[in-house]
Amino acid sequence: MVIIGLAAIQDARDHIARRILSTPLVGSSTLSDICGVTVALKLEHHQTTGSFKLRGATNAIIKLTKAERERGVVAASTGNHGRALSHAARTVGSRATICMSRLVPENKVAEVRRLGADVRIVGSSQDEAQKEVERLVDEDGLVMLPPFDHPDIVAGQGTIGLEIVEAMPDVATVLVPLSGGGLAAGIAAAVKGIRLHTRVIGLTMARGAAMKASLDAGRPVQVEEFPSLADSLGGGIGLNNKVTFAMCRALLDDVVLLSEDEIAAGIRHAYEHEREILEGAGAVGIAALIANKISRLMGPVALVLSGRNIDMKLHRRVVDKMSDPFG
Repeated sequence: MVIIGLAAIQDARDHIARRILSTPLVGSSTLSDICGVTVALKLEHHQTTGSFKLRGATNAIIKLTKAERERGVVAASTGNHGRALSHAARTVGSRATICMSRLVPENKVAEVRRLGADVRIVGSSQDEAQKEVERLVDEDGLVMLPPFDHPDIVAGQGTIGLEIVEAMPDVATVLVPLSGGGLAAGIAAAVKGIRLHTRVIGLTMARGAAMKASLDAGRPVQVEEFPSLADSLGGGIGLNNKVTFAMCRALLDDVVLLSEDEIAAGIRHAYEHEREILEGAGAVGIAALIANKISRLMGPVALVLSGRNIDMKLHRRVVDKMSDPFG
């Protein structure tokens, strides 16, 4: 078991500062009015590759030796980590191989290819894609940099927490999208390392939420994956999880599940009232607030908008309130 502390996150910020954007934390008058407390949005979807994933990928690839970079890196991804790792690899002269399942939206696959990565489409789940990653590590000597369960990845994502506390020193609640736990674990470690009593709440989709199922079971478990507007939150956490399960269990104050209709409402609110385009995973915090899903909400609230990489045809169907946005 590995626990990432505040010092590692501060070190990561020093390493990645010139390579990523320090994104703003901006107030939302509409959400503040709805909730009756101050709500601010952490605009991480404005990051260079359209999601927070660039922080962890950049930190991890910088920490590699020259020989490791020359071998090339490999990862399984639901899209955003693959995009970030491909970008980060290209900036240091390395090459990325990204393994994705057939559930990953085509717009995300296309963007990873555009960034020069070798893309492998394998199976119908992230667990199946991960088996291809392990084969490439064993047979071709590639260096695995996974999307969440890695100390340097978690530390990189945790730099968002440092920025939140600096911008909002009295923050009482932080809402974070939750999938494999790299983002939630890193932010929680940073925030609670400075403000111990700030509540950090993970948000995820109702069906196929692997971290929630694992926390309920007291150990990492496998779950079936389903199509979701929050596709970036899909995938397992790994039965041999070494970092994020223990950190989420120790640091998260609650995990909230959201229906597809609630996630769609979050996407619409972001577009219509905040003038922001978000993918489903990026909108779960907004969704939780407008659906009144957070118990004992205390302000000020910081809400992480984690990504914008939604297929725009799907976005239009959601905004137009089509009954079947996948149709």
